[in-house]
Amino acid sequence: MVFLVFLVVAIAVVVLVMRAAEKSGGTGGPGLGDPRPPRRPKPPRAARPLAPDDDPEFLRELDRRTKRDDGSPA
Repeated sequence: MVFLVFLVVAIAVVVLVMRAAEKSGGTGGPGLGDPRPPRRPKPPRAARPLAPDDDPEFLRELDRRTKRDDGSPA
């Protein structure tokens, strides 16, 4: 019976030590810790409109071309 209590306490201590080492960023020695290298953050993609009619620059250019062609808005 004493052996079982000792085993449960030992497992609880090991779990608590592992969690503390994980939170502090330590690896705990060779072979322990996260085997994967840390991920690099992805570079942010440029926010682009999905369609030409959503692009203000395209609409300005279209408006400018329309006014230039006949002198009045379409």
